[in-house]
Amino acid sequence: MKKIDLNRMKRLIFMLGMLIFAACSSAQNTPPVLAPFKIQKVDNTYATPANLQKGKPVILIYFSPDCGHCTAMMDEMKPVMNQLKKFEVVMVTFVDIRMVKPFYEKYNLKNYPNFTVGTEGYSYVVQKYYGLKQTPYVAIYDAKGQLVKAFDKVPEFKTVMETIKKV
Repeated sequence: MKKIDLNRMKRLIFMLGMLIFAACSSAQNTPPVLAPFKIQKVDNTYATPANLQKGKPVILIYFSPDCGHCTAMMDEMKPVMNQLKKFEVVMVTFVDIRMVKPFYEKYNLKNYPNFTVGTEGYSYVVQKYYGLKQTPYVAIYDAKGQLVKAFDKVPEFKTVMETIKKV
């Protein structure tokens, strides 16, 4: 039988504990206020949180125009877009604006002035702020700008709508 080296065992347990601690501390922790975004819109102007109407709740959607889950969510959202008029809806991506324009047109987002759609480009400010790993990401803020709920995994749209109706 092999003799167990206690010092080696202690180091192994210590290292394992540090790994667990690191994994737990890097878990997504959604900030309580809206990301400090600056996005290029499809009309080549820029939008920041300062451009949003004060006193309105906000739905932030981080998406990618070629993401199947994102387009499926938009397909479900399209019939109820008018129910979202009381919200500022901010849709942010990282892809080139030339990829955003066809998405914007497909969903007729120009018909919804409460929708702000654009790209943060390669700054990844929003992506880093929320620690995003996948799209779509949805965060809902109340009229005071405080986080109500964030969906860091692909949400079921009906669950998003249930949350929205409570705001």
